[in-house]
Amino acid sequence: MLKRLILLGMTLGTAAAVPLSAQKPDSQIAPLSVSLQKEGEALLAAGSYIAAQDALETALAVDPRNREAFIDLSRVAIRQKLFGKAIRFSNKALALEPNDRDALAVQGVAMVEAGASARAQQNLAKLQNLCVKGCPQLSELGAAITRGPSPTAPKPAPKK
Repeated sequence: MLKRLILLGMTLGTAAAVPLSAQKPDSQIAPLSVSLQKEGEALLAAGSYIAAQDALETALAVDPRNREAFIDLSRVAIRQKLFGKAIRFSNKALALEPNDRDALAVQGVAMVEAGASARAQQNLAKLQNLCVKGCPQLSELGAAITRGPSPTAPKPAPKK
């Protein structure tokens, strides 16, 4: 953990100084960031949400263009039933690549769980345009919309 904090401190000072036009394409994400993202992904699969979040946030400190880290942070937030947070993380991934199918699907699932099925339908429409022959993300979001919010999801606040 101390090693990550030191790394985080060193990278925060340099990451903010990189202009947007000089950022690397996805294929050139810093290897350490990719490694930390994979670690976070494994921790998420094991149900260690706090440790997964730590690894994923460190991955983003190393390289803020790591869309997969944002998407995995969104998945962590969904598992923690923090749907607004999940939508914000997926928005960050979509700011980097507006047609990221994983980000669209994960964001749509979070929207369904938050009670915003109409907005999730918009993501489904985007995925239908991107996945003309079908894709797993299209199936995932379509199933979530059909299923609706989980019974344990918080109910949306009533309109005043």
